[in-house]
Amino acid sequence: MHPRPSPIAASLYTLRDLNADVVILHGPHGCCFRTGRLLENDGVRVLTTAMSENDFIFGAAEKLEETLKKANEMFSPQLVGVVGTCASMIIGEDLKEAVEKANIPATVLSVESHGGFGEGDNTEGAIIVLEAAQREGIIGQEEVERQVRMLKTATKIEKTRGMAQGGYIAPQYGDDKSEVAQRLLDAFRTGKKVVLVLNAKKETSYLFADLIKIPFHQLYPENPPTIIANLDERVGLPRIKQHAQNILEELTQEGVEIKTITGGLDEYPVTGREAVDFIKNIDYDMVVVAGVPHALPIEDLNAETIAVTDGPRLVEPLKKLGYTWVVTELDAHSKTLGTSEIVPSDFGTSLREKSNQ
Repeated sequence: MHPRPSPIAASLYTLRDLNADVVILHGPHGCCFRTGRLLENDGVRVLTTAMSENDFIFGAAEKLEETLKKANEMFSPQLVGVVGTCASMIIGEDLKEAVEKANIPATVLSVESHGGFGEGDNTEGAIIVLEAAQREGIIGQEEVERQVRMLKTATKIEKTRGMAQGGYIAPQYGDDKSEVAQRLLDAFRTGKKVVLVLNAKKETSYLFADLIKIPFHQLYPENPPTIIANLDERVGLPRIKQHAQNILEELTQEGVEIKTITGGLDEYPVTGREAVDFIKNIDYDMVVVAGVPHALPIEDLNAETIAVTDGPRLVEPLKKLGYTWVVTELDAHSKTLGTSEIVPSDFGTSLREKSNQ
C-alpha cells in the first residue's frame, strides 16, 4: 500500500551494473528523476526524450532517434540502455525500431520496462535488462539464470519478511544509535562472543562495511569479533565484482580478518542462510547484521541481535522477526553512489565516539 521502487528504477541500476555509459529514458522528463540524478554520481549519463502530451497521442519515436544520435555525438558511448516508461509502453512505442533507425555504433539494449511490468515488482525491471544483455552477448545464459534466481528470491524475501508484505507499514527510525552502540561495546568489554555479519546489497555495501572496518580487533584484542561477509569478488556483474574487490582491499589494509565469505554482493538473498548456518557452529552471544538483515533467518539463533538497515519501513518487520535492536542508516544509496571506498555510517560514528570515551 505504500510506494516502493519500480521496475524502471531497477532497470536503471542494472544497466549501471553492466557499466552502461548512457541510459535514455523514453518518457516524460520527470520520470525516475531522483534515480537518474543519483546515477550521474556513478558516472552514468542519464538522458530523457521528454515526452509531452502530444507525444502520448501521436508517439515519439523520432524524439528517441534524435536522442540516441545526440547521445552518440556527445559521449561516444560503447554501451547504451534505452528504457521504456509507463507513458511510452502504454502507447506501444517500438523501442527496437527506433534504435535500428538511429543506427549508432554503440551496443544498445532496448528495455521495454514500465512501472507495472509483470507483477510490478522492482526486480522485474532488472530481469528484463539481463535478458536483453544476454541477447546482445554481453553476459552468458548461466549468469542470467543465476541472477534471475537471486532476484526472484529477493522478491520472495521482501514479500514474506520485508516491506512488501501487503499492508501499510509506517516509517520508523529504530532504536537510539548511541544506546545500541553502548550495548555492543559492553558486550565486547564483558567477554561476550560477538559476530559481525555483512549481508549487504551492491553499492550500499560501502556504507554497511563501515561496521566491520572499525578496529574491534585492536580495541579488544582479548575478545575480537568473528566477521562474516558476502564479499566474494568473483561473483556478479562487472561493477558488483569491483565493489567487493575494493572493500576487501580496504579491509585487508586495516588488518581486518574475515572469518568466512558467504557469497557475492548480489547473493544477499541466500547468503543470510549461509551466515546463520556458520554461526550455529561457533560460540556466539551477540550477532550484528548490517545491510539486508531480514534476509537472515535470525529466529534460528538464540542471541542478542542488532539489525542495521537502510529502510525506515523495515524497522517494524525486523522487530517482528525477533531482532533485539534495530538501527537505521538513511540515504544509503546517495551516500555510496560514485564512491570506491568505505564511507562512514551513522552507527559506526556512534561506535567510534563511544569507544573513545
